[in-house]
Amino acid sequence: MNTSGNGNGAGTGAEAVAVTGSTPGTGADADAEVVVGSAGDGGAAVAVTGTKPDRAAVADTAAATVTPSVTAPGASGGAGRRGTVFAETMLGTVRLDGEDRARRIRLDLRVTADRVIRPLGTTAAQASGRIRVAGWSDDARAEGGLEISPLARRRIRYRLSFTAGGRRFTLDGWKSVTPRRPLASMTVLPFTLYEDGARAGRGALRFPVATGLLPFLASFRFPRAAESAEALTAPRWTGEPGRTEVWYTTLTDPATGAGLWLHHELTAPADGSAAYAHGWAAVFPKDGPVRHARFGPAEWTPGGAGFTAEGVEAVPGRLTGSAGALRWDLTERAEGAPLFTFPRWSWRRPLLPAAQILPAARASYDGTFSYDGTTLTPTSAPGASARIYGHGNARRWAWLHADLGDGDVLEIVAAVSMRPGLRGLPPLVFLRLRRGAHTWPRRAERSAAGWAGLGRFRASVGLPTWSVSGRAGLRRIRVEVTQPENRTLALDYTDPDGSHAVCRNSERADAHVLLERRWFGGWRTEAEWTLDGTAHAEVGTR
Repeated sequence: MNTSGNGNGAGTGAEAVAVTGSTPGTGADADAEVVVGSAGDGGAAVAVTGTKPDRAAVADTAAATVTPSVTAPGASGGAGRRGTVFAETMLGTVRLDGEDRARRIRLDLRVTADRVIRPLGTTAAQASGRIRVAGWSDDARAEGGLEISPLARRRIRYRLSFTAGGRRFTLDGWKSVTPRRPLASMTVLPFTLYEDGARAGRGALRFPVATGLLPFLASFRFPRAAESAEALTAPRWTGEPGRTEVWYTTLTDPATGAGLWLHHELTAPADGSAAYAHGWAAVFPKDGPVRHARFGPAEWTPGGAGFTAEGVEAVPGRLTGSAGALRWDLTERAEGAPLFTFPRWSWRRPLLPAAQILPAARASYDGTFSYDGTTLTPTSAPGASARIYGHGNARRWAWLHADLGDGDVLEIVAAVSMRPGLRGLPPLVFLRLRRGAHTWPRRAERSAAGWAGLGRFRASVGLPTWSVSGRAGLRRIRVEVTQPENRTLALDYTDPDGSHAVCRNSERADAHVLLERRWFGGWRTEAEWTLDGTAHAEVGTR
């Protein structure tokens, strides 16, 4: 949304084109039962140090040392290096201390290592996923580390932290690998539960060979080391005319229900004139009219860690500035791995008209935002920051960012390209649903092109309601977004080439998301979300 100069709204001005073929470096597919997210999304790996403890002494050494690995994904010196990503599911039972019966337990993990696993050596890896204990816990944010050393130390150790009933527990155990019982020793995980270092229960998990082996093997990926969120925030522009680069942040203040939008933009006009920086801020109160103001244009100074111009900053971990009567000073904490809405390669190699990414799919914000004598003080406010780099806005577009809770995030860009020959096509849909550690569809271009050509995902773009629906593999989704007029802000855009568009944005939109899975006999609901005034959405037209 841009009333002077060009811009890419809250992230949907990114122009779309049809994309086919495979995409290097993406994760495994949710179309199969086992899903792995984007390459390297797990962040820094961890290592469990120390020698193999005596099981009889585990209660006294529950707090095993866990330290970061030497080279985390995206760290200096790790660029171009191959890592390992795989998914694993284990089933079993656990008996909590003080109980006379065992409870069923299920563990669904996504494991990432910053190097290719070395069978003859020791590999440290990071693990995240979901732990479910019948009638006691269901935590989709379990996390911890693995030590994979099947031959050197003859063990594969798991150490995972999770929450049950508001209390924090640690699952600690290892598979003791022996050539005398290779199958059992590689598939059985005895473990102990601890709370604050004291034993809280014991159990065993088993890898289901008959049903889990093929999905487990198919989940393995060896991606190149992922760029860090900081690297993805750095400016991309290298001096070419006719480019636009955007840093934008959207969040919801949990205390007041107000939606906030901060938009920072670099514009390099197509006529070769000097590039300039500009942007705006907007607040969408729960009760009251939408307020916005803009800053700039100002001279663009190359370099830096993000956007910095005329006292306004959007750099890793910090957002500060003013526009008119609006003032803000916010800290940002990344809580989710990077999410590539468009194909990953399109950000590395700008071959498409535009690309959009989220350096962190989820983030939380603290600080202040002032307007009209009112000061909001967001605390752990959910939201996200995103990036756009390209030639300008699409012919027509829709965008949605929805924090679905429990770590789940949905990002949608549906757009009609400005390119000749593509203007008459229906909107191409780029849809990414991240649930815990898994992202569906597997590849970003899957929703735009699909295996059966265009049309597997469809968008009906309009106001006040627009929708997206589609199917990939055994799952299908329908998303309906409503942008009430009194919660929507309309702004004019001017692209680098001088053409115009109108963006209509709401940081207090409503959304309904229905995810279904194909079972014998038809479709069944797998998950359903309803957002009342907490979705972030936009529609753009010319």
